[in-house]
Order: sequence, then C-alpha cells, then structure tokens
Amino acid sequence: MKTLHWDAINPATGTPYTWDDPNLRWGSPSYILEPGDPGYTPPPGSPPLSASKTKTRNKMKRQDYYPSRISDQAAWLENLRNKIAAYILLLGASPTKVNGIVLDCRWVVYLLLSYLPATKAWASACVQAVTQAQTGPGGPLTLPLFVPPELPDGVVPRDEGALNRVFDFVSEIKEVDACGPAVCADLRIIGPEQTGPDFATFRPDLNATATPAGVVLGWGWQGFSKFLDQLEINVDRLDGKGWQILTFDTTPNYTDTHPTPATLTQWKYRAIFRLNDLQVGLWSETVSVVVGA
Repeated sequence: MKTLHWDAINPATGTPYTWDDPNLRWGSPSYILEPGDPGYTPPPGSPPLSASKTKTRNKMKRQDYYPSRISDQAAWLENLRNKIAAYILLLGASPTKVNGIVLDCRWVVYLLLSYLPATKAWASACVQAVTQAQTGPGGPLTLPLFVPPELPDGVVPRDEGALNRVFDFVSEIKEVDACGPAVCADLRIIGPEQTGPDFATFRPDLNATATPAGVVLGWGWQGFSKFLDQLEINVDRLDGKGWQILTFDTTPNYTDTHPTPATLTQWKYRAIFRLNDLQVGLWSETVSVVVGA
C-alpha cells in the first residue's frame, strides 16, 4: 500500500484516482492498496499480476495547493467558491461552468463537514448497540438508523467526480495569462514547490526486530513517497553467500519469514531506495538481529 496524495495518478487508468475506487482507504493518512496487498481489487480486464510491469513515477516537481487535513480542505473549497465569481471576466471563464464549480465546492464541503462526521457517529452508535445486544443487562434493543444531515440552503447533490471537476477547472484557469501570482495566491491554487530528496545524502532508515512471525524490517518513505518507487532490501545470513536480494518492497515494513536456523545466528540487513528500476541514494546503515533457537 502507498500513502495517497491528491495529485496521485492511477497507473491502471492514467487518470487521477476517483472517490469510488475500491482500493482506496480513507483516513489520516489515506492510502491506496497495490497489487499483492490483501483486499486489492484489480481493474476490469487487467493482466495477471505476474504479467504487470513495475510501476514508475513522475519525477517532475509537484505543486500541491490542496490541503491534506479535512478541515483545511473545506476551508480551501469555501475560499474558492466565495472568490471565483469575482474573476469570471478576468479569466474569461463561463458563468455557467463557474456556477457548477461553486455547487461542486459546496457539495464536497457538506460531505466533509456534515455527512462524514455523521457516518462516524452512526458507526460508533452501531458498535455500542452490538455490544449491548451481546452483553447488555436486558430489555428491548433498538438498532440505530442512519439519518443523513439535512442539506444546507444552496447545497444540492452533485454527480460523481465533484472534486475532480474542481481540480480540472483550476488547471484550466491557471493556463490563462491573466491568472498571475496575485490571482493564484488569492484563490489558493498554487502551493509551495516540492522537490525530491538529495540523493547524494539520502538513505533509508531501516530497523530489524526478531518476532515469532519472522524478522520485522521497519522502514518508511521518510516524507518522499512521491519521488520513490520501491525499497530494495538485501540480507546476509552469514552462510557464506554474502549479500542477497531479499525483496523489492512497496509497502512500508516487511516481514522476513525465512526459516530460522537451529542454532543462534546473526542475520544482517541493508536497504536502498529505487526509482524507475534503478537504485537511488545511499545504502542504509546495516542492521543485524540474532535468530535461531
């Protein structure tokens, strides 16, 4: 699985991820299931996993203007819908289209700040009801019913893809010459430029812990998941074979389930990030763990 970013592209379709993608898991942070992850749903007509190619990432610098926190996302949408009408003439935008974008913004704000919290409260009530059903003191039980919050004035349900339409609209107006730095700043449609890691000094943070299930190798993207594809992990089991490739991992943390020896033995591990099928950065510090009876 990988942490989900708002500008992430679905490699199976070549387009941004959609809200109804069965492999999305929303939360803090949100993430996307990848081939091989439990629960992963392949797209219709996709080739077998063994036939799929290693995914690649866009190495270009990104502009991230959409916040990651839900409360900040709602504030961003409110700012856009409240200010965009003032720029219709300057940007040559269609009033009809702008009105649709305003409705999309209001609909998504309702979902984020009203509907989503209501579903969480209902889910919590359901858990409590199930507990009472099993271990309550007795008496009639009423299961909680979900009642969506009422739509505020001016908010109407919109077709799927509301946020994608907003992003597409932003891309369009940013191509207009009149959409200069001042306009972009006022509409909050440009963010700080993000650059990748300095591969001259960047290395994975790797740790190893022996558990009954195997050796758990802890690692993460270190804030640069957008600029990396996978982690190559090597192992030296001190059996005379030297360093061997253990795995190419795309999900933080990996469990080495290789059978442990009958006598106490020290295994060593190291790792390096990969991008476009090439090693990048430096090798991690070598970590070791004692395994065996």
